[in-house]
Amino acid sequence: MKLPRTIRLDPSDTFVFDRAAEPGEWAVSGAFTFWDVDLDGLGPKQRTALRAGFLGLGSFGWSTLCTVSFVTPDERAAAVEALAAHLVASFGAPNLEVARAAAEEEIAFAAALCDHPENTLLAVQRQVEDGQIRERFRTLHARDPAEQGGDGLHAHARAFQFVETPDEDEPAEEIDLLGLMKKTDRT
Repeated sequence: MKLPRTIRLDPSDTFVFDRAAEPGEWAVSGAFTFWDVDLDGLGPKQRTALRAGFLGLGSFGWSTLCTVSFVTPDERAAAVEALAAHLVASFGAPNLEVARAAAEEEIAFAAALCDHPENTLLAVQRQVEDGQIRERFRTLHARDPAEQGGDGLHAHARAFQFVETPDEDEPAEEIDLLGLMKKTDRT
């Protein structure tokens, strides 16, 4: 069995969300946190969570990305209990039994997103259409070098990559930074 687990590839989540999820937390979509919310009254960080956040179940913070990870039955049960307790404490669920049923549904939905190989990255995009929250999920997979022609230069190429070519005949470009600073000081 697999579930989404939060991942932080850079520190941006700590800037764009009110509360960022810690890396490695089990996660659910979190769209339910925006039901019955005045969407026009959301601040910029809450709007970011609405548009592109997964809800981490440890901190109840937000993560832009999750990774597909194997989960043990005990970890899954703990995730259900954590979410159920949060539904009672913060969302007005009448009791743990009702909250547990809702949490089971959320966890089952999250598990359905993980029908991919382990370590596949998941991203979500949400928007409000006709008063309904619509979610779209994307996956990012590691490139297989065989699919990319198998050469070492292009198999995992980035958008920009610098490659030295030793026999270029172009003149070297030199900049005199001290000279430029002296000219600036005189003006």
